[in-house]
Amino acid sequence: MDNDALRTMSWRERIYVIIFFTNTPAGKLFDTTLLFFIFASLVVVMLDSVAIYNDQYGGVLDGLEWLFTGVFLIEYLVRIYCHPEPRKYVVSFYGAIDVLSVVPAFIALLYPDAEYLLVVRAIRMLRVFRVLKLTQYLSQANFLLVALRGSKQKIVVFLLSVTTLVLIYGTLMYVIEGPSNGFTSIPMSIYWAVVTITTVGFGDIVPHTPLGKAVATLVMITGYSIIAVPTGIFTAELATAMRADSLQHRCPSCEKLSHEPNASFCSRCGTQLFKRKALHDEDAQTAHDPQTD
Repeated sequence: MDNDALRTMSWRERIYVIIFFTNTPAGKLFDTTLLFFIFASLVVVMLDSVAIYNDQYGGVLDGLEWLFTGVFLIEYLVRIYCHPEPRKYVVSFYGAIDVLSVVPAFIALLYPDAEYLLVVRAIRMLRVFRVLKLTQYLSQANFLLVALRGSKQKIVVFLLSVTTLVLIYGTLMYVIEGPSNGFTSIPMSIYWAVVTITTVGFGDIVPHTPLGKAVATLVMITGYSIIAVPTGIFTAELATAMRADSLQHRCPSCEKLSHEPNASFCSRCGTQLFKRKALHDEDAQTAHDPQTD
């Protein structure tokens, strides 16, 4: 939409196009400025949670936070004013997020700790996909969803197997080490098994007996052995999902069957997959033209 089209609109329609769309220079500038304010407000909230900055610059940070809250409140009210269907915007996903980014500031007047709920503004950074025109890439997330659905049962079986191992190892370590070495209960021993088998290794509970160390070694080896299993399951399902979306056409040269979507040439040998329609029509016309006979 160009500037001439904007001039023919009413003031309310013009504001609506600028705020809700990014196909105009003014719309891009508005959304970019809004993203800057959102990011700046997040930085202020985070700095305010640090004791040293809160003690030295608490007043300044509070003032900036109320400034950002005022800006977002005005923006929210303007969105309601210019939207053709205000109720539809209010109950929409972004409408709910917009109001949630303002409400905690007022709740903080009664409950001071509620001000940290303002980090919900981070969700509004999703608007960056509109500004950068990246929404087309979100369609690729469908491959991930398909792969997750396809691997759901395998991953559940894997998790059940790991849970069984953790229960066995935890109970075994409780019997071997006992409360005197930090394994005060079976749940605590299971916690140690989870930390160890996932290779996190906090080190807050460690075995002391030779047999306990041997079992711990076995747990760590088991963890390294199975850590790649869910990744392999998901990768296999993802490859299957991507193959299902591929172009199925036999290459006339190397006879490769699967190609990238909308491909015109074979990725293996570079041969053209389809004949150009114009040339084909021209050849057909020449073949039936009596002057060429």
